[in-house]
Amino acid sequence: MIDAIGYIFDLDGVITDTAEYHFRSWQRLAQELGIPFDRHDNEALRGVPRRRSLELVLKGRELPEDEMQRLMARKNAYYREFLHDITPSDLLPGVGEFLAEARALGVVLGLGSASKNARDVLQQLQITGLFSAIGDGYSVVNQKPAPDLFVWVAGRLDLPPDRCVVFEDAQAGIDAAKAGGFRTVGIGPAERVGHADRVVDGLHALKARDCLPSL
Repeated sequence: MIDAIGYIFDLDGVITDTAEYHFRSWQRLAQELGIPFDRHDNEALRGVPRRRSLELVLKGRELPEDEMQRLMARKNAYYREFLHDITPSDLLPGVGEFLAEARALGVVLGLGSASKNARDVLQQLQITGLFSAIGDGYSVVNQKPAPDLFVWVAGRLDLPPDRCVVFEDAQAGIDAAKAGGFRTVGIGPAERVGHADRVVDGLHALKARDCLPSL
């Protein structure tokens, strides 16, 4: 056993990859609005809350608040259609093994995702019970790159930020974690998460013990 340490994970791009579902949903909405939207545009939405994502999709177009709310709901409905297809086989490589090893070491696990569908995704993946705290798009007002969500999760793990490691695949997520005083593991290319304390291709490239006690 180890002194209490928490691992806090982003969801999309770290535990599973629903990015394609988000892309298809935003692209469908953009097409209905007559706005060009491609994969390059979609990269700017990585790790960004739904409201800001819609603003980016609209590319400067201003709409009344009721219309913004309606469009966000429509996009989410498209996305939730895709969620029905998620199964445990959609865990990214090495995730199941990493989470199991971490729990065996006595590490407490938390989730810190801007997604308001995070709990549904965890349920579809059948891993909800592994997490002692789940923070999602409903948990805090200020989302990433503000540190609030990770601080909220750490609080529910009853740990200070310096006893937690955040695993993120988005620049905004790494920024949020570092602003909150967390140690960080960036998942993905260095041009996106190179400012993390450690950068790897995915959890398959790590052992849970590798992140203890220091990076």
